[in-house]
Formats: sequence, structure tokens, C-alpha cells
Amino acid sequence: MVLSQDIKQKIDVLKCEYDSLKKDKESLLNILFEAELSESVSNSNAIEGSTLSIAETEKILMELEVARKVSVREVFEAKNLAKVFEYIKNNISARSIDKEWMLLLHKMLLTDIKDDIAGRFRKQHEYVRVGSHIAPASEHIEAMIQALLLEYSSVHNLYFLEKISRFHLEFENVHPFNDGNGRIGRVIINYQLMQLGFPIIIIRDKEKDAYYDSFKEYRDSRKKKSNLMEKVLSLALIESFHKRIAYLKGQRAIRLSEYAKITKEKPSVLLNKAKRQTISAFREKGVWKIGVEK
Repeated sequence: MVLSQDIKQKIDVLKCEYDSLKKDKESLLNILFEAELSESVSNSNAIEGSTLSIAETEKILMELEVARKVSVREVFEAKNLAKVFEYIKNNISARSIDKEWMLLLHKMLLTDIKDDIAGRFRKQHEYVRVGSHIAPASEHIEAMIQALLLEYSSVHNLYFLEKISRFHLEFENVHPFNDGNGRIGRVIINYQLMQLGFPIIIIRDKEKDAYYDSFKEYRDSRKKKSNLMEKVLSLALIESFHKRIAYLKGQRAIRLSEYAKITKEKPSVLLNKAKRQTISAFREKGVWKIGVEK
């Protein structure tokens, strides 16, 4: 497994700090969620080909007019995915993920976009391809999803990010829906994290190459490796912790370029550290920032 003991320990330390700081500050965390929603939606849709920027997505979610003409589909994609994110946030429970829950999220996602396939798995003679990967035939979907759900709920000896990574990789390998598999899969990642008491993460369009490489690694390796996906998720989770901890501490979020002037370090060096999460940097609407004392 790619995650070293140092990374696991870092996540444990950040989780303890986050849990301690968030007491009686649920309203602040809700504000952070709302402020981050357009960024979450924009990035997930962009991975699937949406042309909407974060700013345009934010305007659409606020029912404001966008400067350029955008397709009706992209508008509904933004609004529907935002509803799905808000739904999972407001419905965290001890209930395990099941088929009916997946179908509900999918119906919410594709309503008014593709009503004929919304809320159902692929039927007979409905095939999908992602790159060179041809998803399993529809007659195998039900059994494969049930096996995936059973494995996730019954395996207790794996690190949580390894379990979530394997689940996501196999879910996308099955590709149970005609459309919306990637977006639903990334929503499920966040639901799984929230069920365990972790903050949500953003898998960003700018880093989708590493994300896509993780599927290639999984499909091409004999033992279905999840190393690259674990790295993608761990970096995103650590960044999410850094952002929330900065705000929970009441710190001031400044641009990394401004921080470079304070520390006398080269901006390129700090940017590299930020990408590797060896400093407590995080992104807001695509801009790297870091928390400093007021």
C-alpha cells in the first residue's frame, strides 16, 4: 500500500485536531460547506467534460445570470449535483450504503437531463465504454454491486482510505449507470468520509490525470492495486483538513504568493510544498492559500 505510516499518522493528528476544534462550531463548518459547494460541483462536472467555471457554477447555484450562453444541460448538471451534495450532507446516518440509496442519488443527478435513464442501472443491451475499458454487461451489474457493498461493510482490517479507494475503483469499473457514474462515485467517496467523521474532499479537474491513472493501475495490475487512488484521496483529505483547521482556529487565509514574501521562500518552492501537502496550504476557488495568525 502506498500510504506510509507517516501519512497515516499525519491524518490521525489532523483528525484529532479537527475533532477538538469543531466542537460547538457546526455553523462555521456549514458556512464552509456552502462556500465550497460551487467548487465541488464545478470540479466534479469538469472531469466529465462540463465547460462551466467555478464562478459560473456559483452564479448558476445562486440563480444569477451567467455572462455567456451555456447549455441547459450544463445548468441542470450544476444544480442537480449541488442538490445531491446537499442531500448527503443533511442525511448522514449510520445506515450503510445500499442499492436503493445509489439509485436515489442517480435519479436526483439526472432528473431533467436524461429522465429515461435516471434512477436505474443499465438494462440489457446497454453498454458503456470509458477509454479502452468496456464495462461489464448489464446482467452482471446487480451481483457485482451487491458484492462490492458486502465487501465494503464486512472488511474491517483495512485502513479506511484503502477501503474507500477500492470501493471507488471497483464501482467505476462496474460502471452501473448509462451516465453519471463518475459524479455519483465521487459523491459516494464523500459520503463514506462523512460517515467516518471526516470532512468532504474535492478531486480536482486540474489533477484528473493522476485520478485517471489510478483506474489504469487498478485495471492493469493482477492484484488490482489501489496505490494511486489512495495517494489522490489522502492528499485531498489532508488539504481539506488544513482548510478547515485554519478557519476553526480563526486564522486569516492569505494567498501563497503573499506568504512567500513573509517567509522569503520562492513561490515555486512553496507551490511544490502545497501540492505535496508538506505545508498547511489549501485552495479556495482554485487559488492556493494558507492560514496565518491575525
